[in-house]
Amino acid sequence: MNIKNSKRPFIIAGPCSAESEKQVLETAKQIASYGITVFRAGIWKPRTRPGNFEGVGSKGLEWLKTVKQETGMQLTVEVANTKHVYEALKAGIDILWIGARTSANPFAVQEIADSVKGMNIPVMIKNPVNADIDLWIGAIERFKKAGISNITAIHRGFSSYTKSIYRNEPMWRIPIELRRRMKDIPIICDPSHISGKRDLLQSISQKAMDLNYEGLMIETHINPDTALSDAKQQITPENLKELTDNLIIRHRKPTDANAPENIETLEELRTAIDEYDNIIFDYLKKRMDIAKNIGKVKKNSNITILQPDRWNEIMKNAVKKGNELGLSSKFVNTFFEAIHQESILQQTNIFNKTDKR
Repeated sequence: MNIKNSKRPFIIAGPCSAESEKQVLETAKQIASYGITVFRAGIWKPRTRPGNFEGVGSKGLEWLKTVKQETGMQLTVEVANTKHVYEALKAGIDILWIGARTSANPFAVQEIADSVKGMNIPVMIKNPVNADIDLWIGAIERFKKAGISNITAIHRGFSSYTKSIYRNEPMWRIPIELRRRMKDIPIICDPSHISGKRDLLQSISQKAMDLNYEGLMIETHINPDTALSDAKQQITPENLKELTDNLIIRHRKPTDANAPENIETLEELRTAIDEYDNIIFDYLKKRMDIAKNIGKVKKNSNITILQPDRWNEIMKNAVKKGNELGLSSKFVNTFFEAIHQESILQQTNIFNKTDKR
């Protein structure tokens, strides 16, 4: 599997869980007929609470071997410990993936990385359940240090206590930052676990493609309504083909094949962005200088740094102004909260300075 150099989108598909030989084989044959070359299926299923379907276990690996024999597809399964790794490799599994619960545990990640040290096997690593980019990067680094060179990151969203239309919040800024820090690591999106329901799969998949992801991992079941796990987020092979056929795949970089006038316009707009960024920084510097002066006045007047009424007034006016200009309340809140935190830091430094006599 070479996702990085493959045609976009690289599709990995198959059921959330292997339930029977008939189920996985029928699903795989239909998926393979659409040109998809990697089949996924859960063998060992980590569930939040006991009593739920936790996978068929090792016997499912025999069913996957049949899939490989009859379709020629490569196989990938989730592994959570060294026993899983041993059994998967013994059964001829081509690609291992590390689940979100496992990637959140550095001890478990290190144990698995040590078990495949020096092996020539692709490994896919899902983001941790919690929104911690350093934890995700750390998991990738552990496999790199074990000599695994073929690594792919899987963005499957993050757990959140807030009410949302998503099963797991996508928090797109985190995989974007991963891309910035680790340019050599391809990223695929798992829209099934982000959405938790079928009607959001298309929009999430398109978003991932627009953000320059290499591919998608989509849960696909021959009869999803009867699935023993995650039934609502799985789709039929026919629906999978429809979804992929409707994706708009854009150029990753400007090329001579693009209209020359569009390339010229793009460069002009990027230059304008750079100029406005410089203006923003100039004004942020001026704003922070004023914040420092306010800090000096507060220190001399012996009043606290944080003034909640004043801060609420600023935020109220900022959101109103931002909405008038077509900016979302979420963006304005995030932006001004960052400015406010920096202002507090600057004023705290003023408070902590010892006056020289």
